[in-house]
Amino acid sequence: MERHTKQRQAVLDALARSGQALSPPDLLTQARASVPSLNLSTVYRQIKGLQDAGLVVRVELPGQPARFEMAVSSEAAAPSGAAGHATEATAKAAHSHHHPGAAAHEAHHHHFHCVQCDRVYPIHACPGSMGDLAPPGFEVQHHDLTLRGRCATCVGGAPA
Repeated sequence: MERHTKQRQAVLDALARSGQALSPPDLLTQARASVPSLNLSTVYRQIKGLQDAGLVVRVELPGQPARFEMAVSSEAAAPSGAAGHATEATAKAAHSHHHPGAAAHEAHHHHFHCVQCDRVYPIHACPGSMGDLAPPGFEVQHHDLTLRGRCATCVGGAPA
């Protein structure tokens, strides 16, 4: 079991507050608000530990570096608790679809990638089974959907 440290909590809180998938450098920038001495190698170590614990999942987009997000449903993604911190117990209770055998099917979601600011946002919805799109005789076991365009901020509308 990973030791709970201020660095680990800073990474967890930054992901929970962001509401989006972050690259390790972006995560470092946000987590430094809590732990100014944090460095990139520590962020990578914390991400690995949080992934191993099932609290953080990797988001892969073709041609893009990996990003990471909380492994929770949209209801549990916001910081919680009296102190405003995301807790590991809260995150585990709403475990994501990215882990085989996860019970919280409602956490299955897709992503929107803004082509202007390069941010990646969760879309907490799914069009359903993709089995009808597969060639005859094929079996779909998993799918990922990424919408691309401009986010509300880049379009000039409401803040994203």
